[in-house]
Amino acid sequence: MIITGLMSGTSADALDAALVEITDDVDGTLHLDLLAAHEIPFPEALSADIHRLLTPGEVPLELVSSVDRELGLHGAGAVAALLEASSDRTGRRCELVVTHGQTIRHEVVDGQVLSTLQIGQPAWIAERTGLPVLSDIRARDVAAGGSGAPLVSLLDHLLLAGRPGAAADRATAMLNLGGIANITVVAPGRETIAFDTGPANALIDVMARRLSGGAQHWDREGRLAAQGEVDQPLLEALLTEPYYARPAPKTTGKELFHGDHLDAALHRRATLPGPRPRDVDVVATVTALTARTVAQACRRHDVGEVVASGGGTRNPTLMRMLRAELAHGGAPIELTTTDDAFGLPEGAKEACLTALLGWLSWHGLPGTLPSVTGAAHPSVAGRLTPGHDPLALPDPRGRMPDRLRIRRASEPAAAPTTTPAHQSPGGPECTP
Repeated sequence: MIITGLMSGTSADALDAALVEITDDVDGTLHLDLLAAHEIPFPEALSADIHRLLTPGEVPLELVSSVDRELGLHGAGAVAALLEASSDRTGRRCELVVTHGQTIRHEVVDGQVLSTLQIGQPAWIAERTGLPVLSDIRARDVAAGGSGAPLVSLLDHLLLAGRPGAAADRATAMLNLGGIANITVVAPGRETIAFDTGPANALIDVMARRLSGGAQHWDREGRLAAQGEVDQPLLEALLTEPYYARPAPKTTGKELFHGDHLDAALHRRATLPGPRPRDVDVVATVTALTARTVAQACRRHDVGEVVASGGGTRNPTLMRMLRAELAHGGAPIELTTTDDAFGLPEGAKEACLTALLGWLSWHGLPGTLPSVTGAAHPSVAGRLTPGHDPLALPDPRGRMPDRLRIRRASEPAAAPTTTPAHQSPGGPECTP
């Protein structure tokens, strides 16, 4: 089955699209063939409007409605461009589009997710492409008492299942470095767990925008952080956030880790002795915060290997700090990437996740792990918007797949010349 997956995260700078073919074997193995992938940046005005919606507080309903439309149109264009660019790669027609949408609210009260809202009207995608569209893939898990996140844990679990060379006594953590960092921990004989460790690029992006007057949305190649020095008093002030000490499973987002959160820590730092940190020192410090909190979370769960993906893997300063944190404080923890470990490009992982969830829902199979989200039961994810033809679902599969293998990853399709491709270090991830 050929599926297009779309993913947009809290960095709100671009939409990732992946065209995949998923097949299953009688032994319970799924094969995912990445046929093409590209990224289409959001127009500046749309990105700015999304950031307005992500800011805590009240927002105009008219803005929610207009951004819902614009995101739907942008998604429709992304699918059309991807299918056109890859038309010579497959003689078969794409059968389904799966869109995550843009998370604008993820309401958490006393550790319980009460609501989650993703926008990006799927009807625009169905109308332009003629294909059925699966959307709203988190809400059913929340209705079942879960957190609706992280959904990527199912992909991680299937990728790691039966992986040759896995340590017999230590866990492997699949790490996503988007706006928020999250890990899925898989260990022999233990139940899979997943949770958000804290900010990945969220606070780094805040500082990059401030230092550039809004012209730069992320710390490109970690250059700003590389110019600074970690301010230990500020780092300690940031580490007092109670979220870090809460047990897993847990979830968070930009409703907590935003500019005001950083400013509160800077205010506390100003009351302490010593010279105030320079702006580049603040960038270095929030980068170190990501590395420290990820490493601490991994050590709490006896992780022996970290397999990283997401935009943060393209920040050399962050990866250097993370590698150093993982090498100290206990037994060394190996750090690699999904590209090296599985042949799955880091930038395409979340779009492939949405495609996988679409395949499962299309075949009547659940797309959540209750041990991860805290839901009362597994749920079939999403709701369907018909395309030009009547919906014709296959008979439900009677068995969940046991493992997922990346059969091959072809060269990414070229993005349209009117929207040059780039991948921000704060790339897609509510939490994936």
